Amino acid sequence: MTDVILCAPDYLVPVPCCSVTLESIRDGFDTSTSAALQQHSALRQALVEQGVTCHDLPPAPDMPDLCFTRDIAVTTPWGLVGLSPAMPHRRDEADHLVRTAERITSGTVARVDTGLIEGGDVCVARPGLLIVGVSGERTDDRGAAAFSSRFEAEGWEVLLYRFDPHFLHLDTIFCMVGPNRALACTEVLDDAFLGAVAAEGIDVLPVTYKEARRLGCNVVAIDEHTVLANAATPRVTAMLRDRDLVVIELNIDQFAACGGGLHCLTMPLRREAIVR
Repeated sequence: MTDVILCAPDYLVPVPCCSVTLESIRDGFDTSTSAALQQHSALRQALVEQGVTCHDLPPAPDMPDLCFTRDIAVTTPWGLVGLSPAMPHRRDEADHLVRTAERITSGTVARVDTGLIEGGDVCVARPGLLIVGVSGERTDDRGAAAFSSRFEAEGWEVLLYRFDPHFLHLDTIFCMVGPNRALACTEVLDDAFLGAVAAEGIDVLPVTYKEARRLGCNVVAIDEHTVLANAATPRVTAMLRDRDLVVIELNIDQFAACGGGLHCLTMPLRREAIVR
């Protein structure tokens, strides 16, 4: 990853639209803006230290989830694509990001205007392989088909995985950490999907349900050797380090309580191609 779009959490509040956030609200959580800004600054610093250029999406008071930039756009081999989020306030976010990205890239950003699709359900696993999660709530069949059509036309293999919307997005239970390795909540992913992943030569590192609920699956692979991970899931970090990966742990409890992790907070704008 060479370039990423970030948005400071100036207006982050827990929006009651997923099971993790509902639990946080039930337990009395309220965002500390100062703590969220400090944690987000640490994320930015970690990215910069790894040579990643950070581009800013301006925060907006009527967009409390805007810091979770991953969900509103995806960079494909053919350019950035603005997505079609399910929640009304997130649709405005996608418009906002597209306008900003067009200024950054000096180009036109494509859009998905059919069905629903959010970036947390999109996994551009490696050249030639796309994985899309379909919960029916955040991403539906029409949105998945509209987004995947270009990949299929270009000869990519596309794996669709249907899962329970309790888990919000695919990247809370499955996340790549390299072209041939992934973190996966094997307790909840069905055997057919795990078998399809294994058939692609992807080594699955098992994450427990409790770790997934703490956003332990939701990591950021900077390259094939370096991963940003949630400090709240030390066993996951140890497992990654056992595979000779460099793991940078970050405290993101303000964001995790709102249902989003490190993967959600980063929208890769450019990546150097990784050859399988």
